[in-house]
Amino acid sequence: MKVGILTGGGDCPGLNAVIRAITRKGLQEGFEIIGFKDGWQGLIENKFINLNLESVSGILPRGGTILGTSRTNPYKNEEDIKKVKEGFKNIDALIAIGGEDTLGVASKLFKQGLNVVGVPKTIDNDLSCTDYTFGFDTAINIVTEAIDRLHTTAESHHRAMIIEVMGRHSGWIAIEGGIAGGADVILIPEIPFDIEEICGLIKKRQKRGRNFSIVVVAEGAKPKEGDFVLQEEKRDAFGHVHLGGIGNILAKEIEKRTGFETRVVVLGHLQRGGSPSAFDRILGTRLGIKAVELVKEKRFGQMASLQGNKIVSVPLEDAVGTLKVVDKEFYEVAKVFFG
Repeated sequence: MKVGILTGGGDCPGLNAVIRAITRKGLQEGFEIIGFKDGWQGLIENKFINLNLESVSGILPRGGTILGTSRTNPYKNEEDIKKVKEGFKNIDALIAIGGEDTLGVASKLFKQGLNVVGVPKTIDNDLSCTDYTFGFDTAINIVTEAIDRLHTTAESHHRAMIIEVMGRHSGWIAIEGGIAGGADVILIPEIPFDIEEICGLIKKRQKRGRNFSIVVVAEGAKPKEGDFVLQEEKRDAFGHVHLGGIGNILAKEIEKRTGFETRVVVLGHLQRGGSPSAFDRILGTRLGIKAVELVKEKRFGQMASLQGNKIVSVPLEDAVGTLKVVDKEFYEVAKVFFG
């Protein structure tokens, strides 16, 4: 069999671990493995590289993806989707590695009769039907380390520090990074916030002698009477607007209402970069091997998934049907430490 791989959407640590595992396992099964460059754009333009033992040697600890990525949506253009389908004539199966957008395209292609298998990737951990996506563990470790470092400077200068993290519609990075880092307030997209309540928590800390506060906010968090904060109105190929700036708005309000000097740190793409954690290297490896097994068994339209400590398969359609969001019970755990 000739099997193609692509990585689409935002990059994250662990992608190369998956590519390496698919290549090693695929070659053992006697498959020919090729990697399409820059996500779905590689299939549209027929740009690919042959993958072998030499090309995946040494990539396990590397961040990003050796194949490159893009946010190309072939369904935006009739000619593009036609080229993608023509590209499938040169392969027997495709393993698509990505989040809701990339795997959403893969699910549509499967419904149109093409041989596709999915591997879940996103630092946001918001794909359904899998307990964790690779990339998430590395991201929350980066957030936790950032909070640890900001604690000392916040305490020294008696400041409130706002840390803005990624999370468009789900607050997994904010809540898990915030709990691990000992944040005093955590704001997530799932639960609109009240600025007066936040300021009250900061004042409460001051009354008991804690003259600094750490507030972690997801980029998609919004006030009870308000909407998303946008950097610009322009939308990407999948219809997403560019979020960002909620941290600066919060800082101005907190400083004005409490008198506390307030500073903002936007972690941005730092959360995506660098070497993957041990957990993400192992998870990516296991998911990649499972994807090859699904191809070998001709179980197309499936996504490799972590459930408990087992790697299983689930329908792609189910995985991309709804986003996995933070439930209120988990948020109540975080609230115990607010203020």
